[in-house]
Amino acid sequence: MKEIEKAISDTGINKCLECGKCTANCPISKFNIRFSPRRFISMTNLGELDRVLNDREIWSCLSCGMCDARCLANIDHLSYIKNIRTIAHRDGKEGICSHSGALQSLMRIMTSSTLKQNRLGWLPEGKKISRTGDLVYFVGCLPYFDVLFSDIRVESLDIAKSTLRILNKLGIEPALLSNERCCGHDLLWTGDIDNFRRLAEHNLSEIEKSKAKTVLFSCAEGYRTFKLDYPEYFGSLGFEVIHISELLKEKLDSGEIKFNKLDRTVAYQDPCRLGRHMGIYDQPREILSSIPGLKLKDMEKSGKNAVCCGTSVWTNCGAPSKMIQLGRLKEADRLRAGTLVTSCPKCYIHFNCALSDEEGKRIKAKVEDLTVIAASAL
Repeated sequence: MKEIEKAISDTGINKCLECGKCTANCPISKFNIRFSPRRFISMTNLGELDRVLNDREIWSCLSCGMCDARCLANIDHLSYIKNIRTIAHRDGKEGICSHSGALQSLMRIMTSSTLKQNRLGWLPEGKKISRTGDLVYFVGCLPYFDVLFSDIRVESLDIAKSTLRILNKLGIEPALLSNERCCGHDLLWTGDIDNFRRLAEHNLSEIEKSKAKTVLFSCAEGYRTFKLDYPEYFGSLGFEVIHISELLKEKLDSGEIKFNKLDRTVAYQDPCRLGRHMGIYDQPREILSSIPGLKLKDMEKSGKNAVCCGTSVWTNCGAPSKMIQLGRLKEADRLRAGTLVTSCPKCYIHFNCALSDEEGKRIKAKVEDLTVIAASAL
């Protein structure tokens, strides 16, 4: 099969040393003995592709990048799992969809050219925005998350509202897209390339109409998808892609923004997509450290060694995922950090989900997004 030959040559899995560091450092493998990156690569190299494609554990991979960070042979595990899932998806296979598949259905519904949305119905009164302009704030799926996860009291739109507050404080009136769609991150990482392309093409068309020179993200996954994946599939985008932490750091350095005192002790959770995927580690920490009265504590496993939030692309979220989440929250508790801060809406949702469980209710630490913390200090 040409696709698997390409997957092998492009990702370098034929150079595997069989050292097992990928599996030894994998967060899922720690709690799920059936999942092993090394085993999948070995089977692929031995020509046992059918066994790999029919193993539902390929959908348990978090694509967190820990294996890539540890690999002595510089194998591109992330591209390997993405390629394998693409082949499996074309064969009609998929993982166990979380939340009864509602999110997967929503993403595919968004590919419809006739879809009508109330994308801006959440806007708070008094916030200044524009329809076109140099800077577009790409809100992403936050309006949908707010509804879908109301049972665990997730307030995802606080992230978007806080981002607008920060931008307005800086004198920026961002353009918001009234017909924006999901960025396609989850479809891409579950092998549904056709629908990923449909979403991407739609979003790029809407951004072109806005005449934006810069597109800003408060979502780590959206940022990664636009920064790396859109150019891979569509070439040069014609606009700059930045994360809110990069903008805030720039404005702090220039003296354009200053924070008020905030008496809190926090720990920072490095999102996989922002950290190991994109190399953004310092900016969020420098933002938190610049808030007077706020005490930032680093987790034992942080930065390049940070542990993922435990689940990805709304698939195969089971007991191992919950154990990972509870482990991170307990680590924040041991640091006596009242808040675990992250820069990824998915981290925010998944950790809050864990806190709603019986064991999670005994944990004192709460979870907030970086933008919410920053906006509350303005």
